[in-house]
Amino acid sequence: MHTNGKKTTGADLSAIIEGLIRADVKFILVGGLAAVVQGAPVTTMDVDIVHNRSSGNISKLFTFLRSIDATYRRLDKKIIEPKEEDFLGMGHALFSTRLGPLDVLAFIEEGKTYDDLFKHTVAIEFRGHTIRVLDIKMLIELKRASKDAKDKQRLSVLEETLRQLEEEETY
Repeated sequence: MHTNGKKTTGADLSAIIEGLIRADVKFILVGGLAAVVQGAPVTTMDVDIVHNRSSGNISKLFTFLRSIDATYRRLDKKIIEPKEEDFLGMGHALFSTRLGPLDVLAFIEEGKTYDDLFKHTVAIEFRGHTIRVLDIKMLIELKRASKDAKDKQRLSVLEETLRQLEEEETY
């Protein structure tokens, strides 16, 4: 894999999360990695986050992205670096970084933003820190509403993971 002309051996998704924590970025982990950290046996190749869109948080996020050599992922391989104002809108920014792929989302399905999603998160301990992760019930709800075939395939795995988690809670 090549990122910004630097050869990397693969993604270090945990280093991305650790970097976000060290940079004091407020974010919610969503997507495949959110399912994985809650026990779902799925594979993911990137980190998906929904970020708090306050100006201070956007500044911290932008500084972090620069520190990991983030550039927009593009089919034409043109290298475009992010600008801080890119995060003020309601768009998605998909990056290649020296640590691996990172998708920075202003919202997810049904227009749900950081503030909308926060009440549907769980606190997960990660390397001595607490991160907010979209809970498995909300992941399932979003996958049920999705039209994406990949989301539909993961739905039964997520439902089984939830069933097992609920079963563990009753013991």
